[in-house]
Formats: sequence, structure tokens, C-alpha cells
Amino acid sequence: MPLDASIADRLKRNDDGLVCAVVQERDTRDVLMVAWMDDEALHQTLTTGRAVYWSRSRQELWRKGDTSGHIQEVHSVAIDCDGDALLLTVTQHGPACHTGTTTCFEAGGALPVITPGAGE
Repeated sequence: MPLDASIADRLKRNDDGLVCAVVQERDTRDVLMVAWMDDEALHQTLTTGRAVYWSRSRQELWRKGDTSGHIQEVHSVAIDCDGDALLLTVTQHGPACHTGTTTCFEAGGALPVITPGAGE
């Protein structure tokens, strides 16, 4: 079954037919990860309540947690004003990152930010 046309028509996909999906933990509001969705991944997410993404490296759909057990229970999906990003609010069961950390940004780490005028 295809993605509802009223939703599909609002999406601005990249050249690969994908939309960026930002994933946020419902209770803490932490940003857990960023992934990509095609129309089928979004359709499955909306109709099953489990997060499904498009794996760019494997070129296939993957339902978060099928191999690790660290599922994402989806509570809401919002589309941004331009239609080129989605925000998933989830309950994360276990670590979100494949490295075993709570978030993918924890695993990646902070970058130095130079604040103009600091130290003058």
C-alpha cells in the first residue's frame, strides 16, 4: 500500500528520493539520531507505530531494533514547513546508536565553536 497522496505531495525529497528524519526521545527531548526515509519507510512508520528507515549503505529498508532489540516506538511524526524534514517523537528502548551510546550525537561528540568577540 503506498504512502497517502496527501502526505506524499507535501514531501520534498532529495535526488535519491529520501527525506531527512530527526528522531527525538519523547520524555527527555534529546535528539537521538538522524536517519533517512523513503515513501515506503514513512508509510510503514505511520501504519505500524515502529520506526522504519532507508539504509543508504545497504540500500534497503530497516526497522529500527529488528537486529539489536533497541526498537523505537513512534508517538508522533511532524513535517517541517518546507517539507524536507520529518521529526519523529519516539520512546527509545535501549541505546539509539549502533555504537551502544544513548544518542548518535553522544557517540560523535561535540565540535569546538568559536564565539565571535570571546576573549577580547
